Amino acid sequence: MSNLVALVPLVLFLILALAVSLVVRRRTHVAGGGFVKEYFIGNRALGGFVLAMTTIATYGSVSSFVGGPGQAWLVGWGWVYMAVVQVTALVLLYGILGKKMALVSRKLDAVTVIDVIRARYSSNALANVSAVVVVLFFAATMVAQFVGGAKLFEAVTGYSYLVGLVLFGVAVVLFTTIGGFRGVAVTDAICGVAMLIGIFVLAAGILTAGGGYENIMDTIRANRPEMLEPFGGGFMPASLYFTQWLLVGIFTFVLPQSAVRCMGFKNTNALHGAMIMGTVIIGLMMIGVTSLGVLSAGVLTGDLASYGGSVDNIIPQAIAQTLPPWLAGVAIIGPIAASISTVSSLLIASSSAIIKDVYLHHCESTGKKPTERTIARSSQAVTLCVGAIVFVLAVVPPDVIWKINMFAFGGLETAFFWVLVCGLFWKRAGKRGALLSMIGGTASYCLCMALGFKVMGLHQIVIGITVAGVLMVLGSLLGRRDAAEEKRMREVFFPE
Repeated sequence: MSNLVALVPLVLFLILALAVSLVVRRRTHVAGGGFVKEYFIGNRALGGFVLAMTTIATYGSVSSFVGGPGQAWLVGWGWVYMAVVQVTALVLLYGILGKKMALVSRKLDAVTVIDVIRARYSSNALANVSAVVVVLFFAATMVAQFVGGAKLFEAVTGYSYLVGLVLFGVAVVLFTTIGGFRGVAVTDAICGVAMLIGIFVLAAGILTAGGGYENIMDTIRANRPEMLEPFGGGFMPASLYFTQWLLVGIFTFVLPQSAVRCMGFKNTNALHGAMIMGTVIIGLMMIGVTSLGVLSAGVLTGDLASYGGSVDNIIPQAIAQTLPPWLAGVAIIGPIAASISTVSSLLIASSSAIIKDVYLHHCESTGKKPTERTIARSSQAVTLCVGAIVFVLAVVPPDVIWKINMFAFGGLETAFFWVLVCGLFWKRAGKRGALLSMIGGTASYCLCMALGFKVMGLHQIVIGITVAGVLMVLGSLLGRRDAAEEKRMREVFFPE
């Protein structure tokens, strides 16, 4: 049965996000600075708070609010202990890549991560492969976000999955197309605040419905005592801890959607402020929401089959069963905001890969010079088209969205880890090594995922990263180097 009261807060939030995009767009036109820099990188003018919140909102997808906590309901506190590593995400990103990416991108006047890769390795082939990898894995991630948000909408409001998909799918595509990078960054900040509010509202609902924390823990201890063990009664082996820490923690700083944030901040103070604020907020957010998944086991005491047979249904059920309709409407803003912020960031990154990294570079190499108006229309059209394609793919929803999200994370990390790290910090890294690393590592990762092949029970990311690293070293040491290209590269990336 549909619930109009639960729908109102979400609709108001979407209207707010759209209004912010319109305001940012208008101010962008007044400020000037060129369409490409403004639309894809926000004219390098993000302050500390907005930088922190847009990075967190991009990193914290709907799977962090639906699939992850749902898995915690199934496994127990071991899933929370695994999630703790996410606290390191912003420290690693800004600490390792932050200043170097900012300095290099300003020297090169680079607007995208692929701009930096192209300049570092002097390879159009590598840049084009990077663009293909970005668009394909981002598309998979965006499908998962659309599905997760729409499923949550359906469970809480009573309206159909398709209505939810249309409502926020159209909204996010529109305000991303309109607002560009700066609009995405500002709405991401709003989404981040909404996520925190949603967590606190749901926490209050679960604790109230379960009779308080102690009573909830007593219920869990009586019904499923293995949930209190670090290894979850066998559900959380040491191999899973290790590889999940790599997948959602250590390697995340090379994700292109995160790395591009290092090119958009205003100054060093903004970077340091974002690192401190972001680490505190992401810790509260990721640990908090995953813990709510465990606590919901004290309220939702049936087996998985009684909740539709999917962990993705747990948090929607917890919201619907523990909160009155109007508060349920407030609570779902958090995870839907996570979905919106991730999709908007990936849409901008996909658009930049197609327009800036492929189309505009092709125009430059052939001597063509498209007008600002042509670039603007093309960029917005591509953003709209990519969003529409992902929307269509999400109409028939796949199951277990957190697994789709993790697959895309692993593919992007495998493709970009050695290319970025060696490119920025190893002088001997060469184009042949980078190309072999990206293609060979990503192919081996995807093949092992498709076959279900693992080594010692470790996630396939270990195979992908290892293969990519070996190929990077061998290809770089054995490949030929152009003296002139080498000199130009070192002047920008490794100045004396």
